[in-house]
Amino acid sequence: MDGTMKDEIIDFILRNRISTTEVADCLGKSGAIQGVKPLNRAKFAVGPVRWIYAYNESNWEMHDQIRNIEKGEVVLVEPFDCNERAIFGSLVAKYLLLYRQAAAIVVLGHLRDAHTLIKENYPIWLHGVTPIGCYNTMNRTKLDGKIIHNRMEKYHESIAVCDDSGVVVIPPNNINNEFLEKLNFIEEQEDIWFDCIDRRKWNTYDTVCLKKYLDRSERDQIL
Repeated sequence: MDGTMKDEIIDFILRNRISTTEVADCLGKSGAIQGVKPLNRAKFAVGPVRWIYAYNESNWEMHDQIRNIEKGEVVLVEPFDCNERAIFGSLVAKYLLLYRQAAAIVVLGHLRDAHTLIKENYPIWLHGVTPIGCYNTMNRTKLDGKIIHNRMEKYHESIAVCDDSGVVVIPPNNINNEFLEKLNFIEEQEDIWFDCIDRRKWNTYDTVCLKKYLDRSERDQIL
């Protein structure tokens, strides 16, 4: 994995505030994490994914893993057999976002202390909230190694983009110059489409379906 290319893609998305919708389009209309919604509105975050897990209604192992979170990472927490208990609340959220300087928190499950998380306006995406938390007890058995291996292959060296529409993950095999060119193309295409609708007063059929702006005479007038 070319770390420079990953940094370039993150920087391009951040500077141009490319939406999850546009990123998903570049991925062939895929990449969204299902069921995850923003806790607070008007938040935007992008960064390398750090996958973290919790299991068996315990967050003990989660506390151990988050000690090494790096600045700018999107912390993706996935619970197993936690029965919709909150994985953590405001204490961990503050530690991750303020002291470890994570870019965002994404939880494929529930959190608690919603009143504080909302008041602090934290960049958090999750399935839901509940007052019932996990236990802080060490598990006697380890999480299935196959699950860990599978998730590491899926999320290691990936990039997460988060906004009001949800969360989209760019997999490692798409972190290359070709994908960066796709992002640049879709940005230019969006600008052209809105110009056609707003300034030229075209209908969406001519703009999106027929792409009449690709005709040389029309293109010359637009540009």
